[in-house]
Amino acid sequence: MSRVPRPVFLGAVVCMSTVVSLSGCTEKSDASSDDHVVEVTASDSTCEVSKKEFPAGHVQLDVTNKGSKVTEVYLLFPDDRIVTERENIGPGTRQKVTAEVKAGDYRIACKPGMKGKGIRQDVTVTGGGKASKRDPRLDAAVAAYRQYAQEQADQTLPKATVFTDAVKAGDIEAAKKAYATSRIGWERTEPVAESFGDIDPKVDVREDGLEEGQDPEKDWTGWHRLERSLWKDKKLTDRDSELADQLIKDLTDWQNRVGKAEITPTSMANGAKELLDEVATGKVTGEEERYSHTDLVDFKANVEGAEKSYTLLKPVAKENDAALVTELDKQFAALDTLLDTYRKDTTSYDFTSYDKVSKADQKELSDAVNALAEPLSKLAAAVVAKK
Repeated sequence: MSRVPRPVFLGAVVCMSTVVSLSGCTEKSDASSDDHVVEVTASDSTCEVSKKEFPAGHVQLDVTNKGSKVTEVYLLFPDDRIVTERENIGPGTRQKVTAEVKAGDYRIACKPGMKGKGIRQDVTVTGGGKASKRDPRLDAAVAAYRQYAQEQADQTLPKATVFTDAVKAGDIEAAKKAYATSRIGWERTEPVAESFGDIDPKVDVREDGLEEGQDPEKDWTGWHRLERSLWKDKKLTDRDSELADQLIKDLTDWQNRVGKAEITPTSMANGAKELLDEVATGKVTGEEERYSHTDLVDFKANVEGAEKSYTLLKPVAKENDAALVTELDKQFAALDTLLDTYRKDTTSYDFTSYDKVSKADQKELSDAVNALAEPLSKLAAAVVAKK
């Protein structure tokens, strides 16, 4: 779960042959004269862009964080739908994110501390860009992923209803049993869900993710609010019944909107990396499911979602970068094997409670995630590379 709505799939986000680099580096970009490169310099109080007008088509945001806080950078539509973003940009580091945009008005936002609406710059995309012809296999991958995302949303509603029915019945043990499995479909396709901006804060925010001024008792809704009632408060009230009904309402909204997400090959690849970031920043640390300790269920679902995107894109990526595909196959297999040691069998989602996982084992999991995340950050470039 992100502290702010995290995107990747919404908007006209697509193909670019520039490598998506996630390495921490501070050297100045040598592509600053390229019309399709926008340098973004973030600090704790400013968000400067090298140009406020650039042509449609491929764009690369070359982001440098000169502040003292970890930041995020977004490319937004005027209504705050997210075209693309990159989070967890540490002080003194530079990261790159690629997209394809159509002509129109947009905003670039820097979010010091990864909180709030951010510091924004209005930018204009002119109509001069021309989209590259796409490999038909990539169109097939997009179609298959769109179907997968819809299936996950469709399958989530019945499972979530089992959970919320137990909450409304006051059956704490039944609600606990249904909680983690009700979240699997969401976790598998989280970047799609978060791309709509307004759904994630309603259903998946943690208490420390609330915006300044929000009241946890009045404004906090969703799975994690109910998680607190079940495992920490150990009681269910009329308020929890109201929250259960609201969760189903919000998840139904998500289910109905999944088909409206604009999904592209590059956004699929970037979304796979975002799912690994979800694991690294929430699941491995134990912050996500701090009361239920069901983090490994979310962890596995995030990895499954990332692997689904990768598998669909793999035939094209293999032609363009066979070595990368070999490394990704290796690292996905290693992480899957490691996760399987924490569940009763490979068909169940009955995982070890995360508070029973030792610090050494948590580090082993973290190392496996990092070993996969680095090559996965290169998948988007491999998908659109020209041989």
